[in-house]
Amino acid sequence: MKSLSHVLFLMIAAATISSFAAAADAPGYKVVHTWKLGGDGGWDYLTVDAEGRRLFIARSNRVMVVDEDSGKLVAEITDTPGVHGVALAPEFGRGFVSDGGEDKVATFDLKTLKVLSKVKVGTRPDAILYEPFTKRVFTFNASSHDTTAIDAAKGEVVGTLVLGGKPEYAASDSKGTMWVNIEDTGEVVAFDPQKLMVKARWKVEGCEEPTGLALDASSRRLFAGCSGSRKMAVIDADSGKLLAMLPIGDGCDGTAFDADRKLAFASAGDGTITVVREDSPDKFAIAEIVKTQERARTIALDPKTHEVFTATAKVLPERKVEPDTFVVIEAGK
Repeated sequence: MKSLSHVLFLMIAAATISSFAAAADAPGYKVVHTWKLGGDGGWDYLTVDAEGRRLFIARSNRVMVVDEDSGKLVAEITDTPGVHGVALAPEFGRGFVSDGGEDKVATFDLKTLKVLSKVKVGTRPDAILYEPFTKRVFTFNASSHDTTAIDAAKGEVVGTLVLGGKPEYAASDSKGTMWVNIEDTGEVVAFDPQKLMVKARWKVEGCEEPTGLALDASSRRLFAGCSGSRKMAVIDADSGKLLAMLPIGDGCDGTAFDADRKLAFASAGDGTITVVREDSPDKFAIAEIVKTQERARTIALDPKTHEVFTATAKVLPERKVEPDTFVVIEAGK
């Protein structure tokens, strides 16, 4: 029989080896920069321009354009009341802004950052996404419960698709299918962005208030941030089958997926980014949790540098943003 001291030594050694292995498997993300930008008003989606090394941030009535390397504010796109998000179509040299306050989408020049035109869409456009297969921009309209398709080259509305609930974020495989979370029904809707027809509607059990949505196009896996249930749902993008439910922070409003590193991210308002590792198309695990700041709930990924960005500010009891407390947080290795 082994002595008690020998058994304890083996237990400690095993635990140490296990912790070293876990540390080796962890991606190693941490906050590397916190840039104070200040300014009044709330915020919503962030969009990375990987080619131009810029970050576009929706700020109530304007879009802040930030240098991705220095964290400095380089410009603002104004006259965008109730802005929620920005979509980029580099092949046309244009960007698009969802102006929720006036039910319009503003088109701007990617070089000059000047607004070129505006077009009427659905009621209270929120998330916005450029879809390269159809070369269309899609707004997901919170109050009219539909999506509006815009010809990116012409800046003209080409159609509308009723979604049957309040849409949140969307994803595209760039091959003829898009998916969107329906927040108030706990569903994911798959639709054809060319024909503007619903392909499938899936109830995701245990996923309350789905918000952020990201896609691994190679394995055909969707990553939905379930804000109301503090989970990330992993879903087969073709069948709608629920493959995994992983714990995340409270108040998720954004997810992202790094195709090169096979990592999914969920940013939550409790001040955490949960990093999920895709070990195989059917195996997923929590890789690590990155501490950010309270209310840093949206997220954007730079696919070239693999860094992620989020933003936050101090919010007063009356739900107003305390002036000059707005910051952008960059997490990387």
